[in-house]
Amino acid sequence: MPRPPNTTRVSTLEKREGAEQGSSESTFLLEDVQTQSYSSGSHGRSLKYDSLDAHYSEDLVYSQEEEDEVVSILDKKLFPFILLTTFVLNMDRTNISNAISDDLASDLGFGMDVINSATAIYAVVFASFCMTGAVLAKLVGPSRWIPTLMFSWGLVTLAHALIKDKFGYITVRCLIAVTEGGVIPTTLVYLGGFYKSTELATRLAYFWGIQSVASASSGLMASGLLRLRGLCGLEGWKWLFIVDGVITVAAAAMTGMYLPVNTIRTKGGLRGKKAWFTEKQVLISVTRLVRDDASKRSYEKRVTWQDIKDTLSDVGIWGHLLITSIGHTPSTPLHTYFPTIIKSFNFNTYASNALTAPPYLLHGVIMIYFVHRSDRKRERGFHGAHSAGWQLLGWIWLRSLGPDSSRFLKYMAAVIVSAWPYTHPLNIAWMSENTGSVGKRTVASGMIIGASNIYGLWGSQIYQEDDAPDFRRGNLINIAFSAVAFILWFVQKGRYAYLNRRNQARWERMSTEERKREEEVREERGNRSVLFRFTT
Repeated sequence: MPRPPNTTRVSTLEKREGAEQGSSESTFLLEDVQTQSYSSGSHGRSLKYDSLDAHYSEDLVYSQEEEDEVVSILDKKLFPFILLTTFVLNMDRTNISNAISDDLASDLGFGMDVINSATAIYAVVFASFCMTGAVLAKLVGPSRWIPTLMFSWGLVTLAHALIKDKFGYITVRCLIAVTEGGVIPTTLVYLGGFYKSTELATRLAYFWGIQSVASASSGLMASGLLRLRGLCGLEGWKWLFIVDGVITVAAAAMTGMYLPVNTIRTKGGLRGKKAWFTEKQVLISVTRLVRDDASKRSYEKRVTWQDIKDTLSDVGIWGHLLITSIGHTPSTPLHTYFPTIIKSFNFNTYASNALTAPPYLLHGVIMIYFVHRSDRKRERGFHGAHSAGWQLLGWIWLRSLGPDSSRFLKYMAAVIVSAWPYTHPLNIAWMSENTGSVGKRTVASGMIIGASNIYGLWGSQIYQEDDAPDFRRGNLINIAFSAVAFILWFVQKGRYAYLNRRNQARWERMSTEERKREEEVREERGNRSVLFRFTT
């Protein structure tokens, strides 16, 4: 297929080679481009010089070792801070379940019905702000928006210590949803400006894997901090929120001074006075992205109404949303009451919180293995179905255990069901590589993160007080959701395989002129082009 026309500034090396050959063509040195991009200040930089397109080189030649070195630098210098942001995020999302196990509801004068209602409201608000978060990321810039959101939800986490009644509890849960809602889609947009689609799934596995580590850490922290009940007249769960809030605000300040806008501008702030990449490595970092996905030449482009309409009319994207919202529904009651469930196995409050750590850690390790394997095999559907089947069998086992079963068996069943290979990073990567344009991918990212939280609206009602402590009715509902999700993975894979066969057949029927026209509009049509090949 023809490559897009070259609009890049060439490197110093290319200029010198041209000069040695007697070329009179005028070019700019990359250092000159970087100087001009910095000279106008942080708010007035010229997009012409800062954009990825301005540093894309159609004819750039580089080895696999050179590209691997660029990826290695990103993994060592950028990705750890991304993991820090999601660690803090999930630590602040898990602490509510730890607080509930410490009698938060009875301290504030309400029961499970208020907790479930607040969880449902949180899910709706969080899902709503996922979409706006993705769009605002394009307006404000992901490297600024991520630390801004972190600082905001850090303050709200601290505000949990001021709760005195049901109204205060629901209010802070709404505010935490508003401030946390946009960070994951913003991070997905941000990572897409550094990594190729074939590299994204594994990084997302680590991204969600570190969330499991955060959940485990939150449980261990809670087992100690909850013992502070009575200190300064505060309940133990309030001390948990205070410590988590302080950590989040500090992490937000560090992140704001560290995250680079892109690979072109990597010096300054906590990053240091020296750029991460050499001249040629900057060109490689951009060119490899565009060669992987031509739409990334306009990665800084803002979302348009056409992008939104194109996304909403794509049946494939709705398939991914269904897989997410249905397959993850059982996660809501499990995550909300996990320490409480373990506590019902005749463990005390502190032990039940500490015992959440092993399954969360196992969950992260297993998920990373499965997603990484999916990347290596370049296969998505069967891997997702396998993970959904694991969850289904786990719920069946937990449901089969009665009141007289040993607490060891109950705990092991809870470990198995909570350690299932989480399919969310796999599903996001699958959707992302099958969207076909940056604008559409941005909108879809917001939608799928919203879908991964909206299920809390109905998932929050699965466990009810009259069904405690074994929740046999609720676990039967979880089995039903898991079974449907298992089937949906096969349906989605089959649909993509069908579209590939259909596109191939259409291409073979085209005349030479029709093929030429199709190649010319390939980038514009994205995944609606007959030249597009879906990953299955």
